[in-house]
Amino acid sequence: MSARSVSESTFDAEVLQSARPVLVDFWAEWCGPCRMVSPILDQIASENVDKLDIVKVNVDENPNLAMQYQITSIPAMKVFKSGEVAQTIIGAKPKAALEADLAAFLA
Repeated sequence: MSARSVSESTFDAEVLQSARPVLVDFWAEWCGPCRMVSPILDQIASENVDKLDIVKVNVDENPNLAMQYQITSIPAMKVFKSGEVAQTIIGAKPKAALEADLAAFLA
């Protein structure tokens, strides 16, 4: 199960209004570390279907979202809970490190 893409037009409904925590992966096509972390996020998403939604935002296609959430380097992941940023994770990490960062949301 791969993370679905959201855009400026769907962000509010799919992320801010979500009943569950949502990890937003801010990425770009040209970003090597983003491509490395993507399959790891897909694994975490498929293993935690009932706990956490994972979506992707292409910063080149959605520059207003990148500005709004002060994305200055990618990959950047923000976990939204009840419409607010609950956690920020910057940079590509191995699966175990990401799961440790997300432990509060995966419990």
